[in-house]
Amino acid sequence: MPSRFWSGSESKLEQYPDQLMRAAVELAKDWRTNKYLRNLEAMMLVADKSITLAITGNGDVLEPEHGTIAIGSGGNFAFAAARALMDSDKSAEEIARRAMEIAGDICVYTNGNIVIETLDAA
Repeated sequence: MPSRFWSGSESKLEQYPDQLMRAAVELAKDWRTNKYLRNLEAMMLVADKSITLAITGNGDVLEPEHGTIAIGSGGNFAFAAARALMDSDKSAEEIARRAMEIAGDICVYTNGNIVIETLDAA
């Protein structure tokens, strides 16, 4: 994927500070209309303190029913684990990390190489 896309996603966040939904919709619009990116079959998960969203290569912006979402080969396993951990006193990052570790242990197509990227709150 072109690195310009990722820098473009960060610029949407800068362009619409504290408006994650608006930034996601604008990014999805760019993704859908870009000559090179519109054929990209991928998904991106984004979240802040108040909303969780999935952005698809089709230009969809989806909000999950319970604020929890997962993608990828072990997504269903991670989703189930995250839903179970939601009632704990763990942080969102701790829940995500543990859910992905559980998915990696269960799903033969998922490994334990986990990268979590977070942005500092402004």
